[in-house]
Amino acid sequence: MTRRLLAPVVLGAASVLALAGCAGTTTSTGSTGDSGGKVTVVASTDVYGSIAEAVGGDFVDVQSIITSPSQDPHEYEASAQDQLTLKNAGLVIENGAGYDAFMESLIEASGTTAPVLTAVEYNHDYPGAEGHDDGATPEPSESADDHAHDEGDGHDHIEGFNEHVWYDPHTIEDLTAAIAEELGQLAPDHAADFTANADAFTQQIAGLEDSLAQIEAKDAGAKVFVTEPVPVYLIEAAGLDNATPNEFSEAVEEGQDVPPATLLESLQLVESGQISVMIVNPQTGGAETTQVEDEAEAKNIPVIEFTETLPEGQTYISWMQSNISALSDALAA
Repeated sequence: MTRRLLAPVVLGAASVLALAGCAGTTTSTGSTGDSGGKVTVVASTDVYGSIAEAVGGDFVDVQSIITSPSQDPHEYEASAQDQLTLKNAGLVIENGAGYDAFMESLIEASGTTAPVLTAVEYNHDYPGAEGHDDGATPEPSESADDHAHDEGDGHDHIEGFNEHVWYDPHTIEDLTAAIAEELGQLAPDHAADFTANADAFTQQIAGLEDSLAQIEAKDAGAKVFVTEPVPVYLIEAAGLDNATPNEFSEAVEEGQDVPPATLLESLQLVESGQISVMIVNPQTGGAETTQVEDEAEAKNIPVIEFTETLPEGQTYISWMQSNISALSDALAA
């Protein structure tokens, strides 16, 4: 049997005002209403909250809306408390591209005028990332007023685009610089601290890239099957080949049935022995993902889990390093 290697580990627009449950969670000390002179940063998920904490240090109070693997950002129903959290934000960080669509309604309903950073706009593959093809850095932010009415710019789902950009080291490097720049404008007295923190964080990302390069040097071209496209950026950065039929992973991501012909193709691919490792997202799945996992077990193919939110007690860097280590160990199994 396969050893299961565990990587340590939407909102109704018209109903925001009426929602009363599912309050957002504070990920650092302080409250949404009184941040004690700190910049209040509101992030859609604790992934971006962790990055903001690393850059802001002692001079920010970070509030993350989604903090649990049991909360699916695609289907999250925001609350009145979440709306209040947004209203008191000094800076907002979201993923964009339809991943955390609840943020659009929250931003509009809360009336916040805080600048908004949208992570997908710092990804080189994103069609709306103006200037990224030539390596230029996009504008660091837009106001919430502009953001709420700028349809299709970083906000709507784009067919064929992988919105899970926090698994792309280059995107996070650029987003980190943008966070530091924006915080420096909001709290000029601490601009040098934000820059220093961002530089240190970027060095840690470089360490992740070194670990990925080690995998590439040893296992470049190894075929990986992903039940859902969450980890694709990371496996590509490691020089690995995503062999998954697109129709399979896209159907799982959208919560749809995998077409029978695609399921058969996927099962045959796993059975063929070409796959070196399978990566699953425990936050999504169904009968079809269970079938391919069972086939992987039958072929003694290592299976690892990559989640969409931070496991308890992890930072962004420690989480990514755990994922990379689990991938390296699985390839060596």
